[in-house]
Amino acid sequence: MAVEIKVNGSVRHCAAPLGSMAVHVLRNDLGLAGVRLGCGEGHCGACMVLVDGHPTTSCNLPLSALEGREVRSAEGLGTAASPHPVQAALLRVQAGQCGYCLSGIMATAVALAERAQGCTEQEVRQALDRHLCRCGSQHRILKAVMSVVRVRPA
Repeated sequence: MAVEIKVNGSVRHCAAPLGSMAVHVLRNDLGLAGVRLGCGEGHCGACMVLVDGHPTTSCNLPLSALEGREVRSAEGLGTAASPHPVQAALLRVQAGQCGYCLSGIMATAVALAERAQGCTEQEVRQALDRHLCRCGSQHRILKAVMSVVRVRPA
């Protein structure tokens, strides 16, 4: 049975077994290399994508949970010629070293940037705390995200 998902603006049909983990289907079957498998248990954030606008780990999410939903991965945020403001900010401050964690971080940062009411600095820090960056780029990542998120006083 095929599952219908709107991925990065296009309707896609996935014929993988319904119990398959979304990370494998998105990366391997749909060719979204920006969806990365890290810990496989939903702890590191490398596999995070936006599902109906909410940051969601895809390594512990069955494909069946995406039926009829809208998924945005790093590939659906912007282009080289016209990057999303979060992507541009990460590039501007040279936030990534290895970059393995950045696609998941971008999903969280985009969700924060699109919040109508904005965020406090503490909320930004808490949201990014779900992501593990082993390169030590956390200060640059925070600086980049804070530059695009509407910050409201605590």
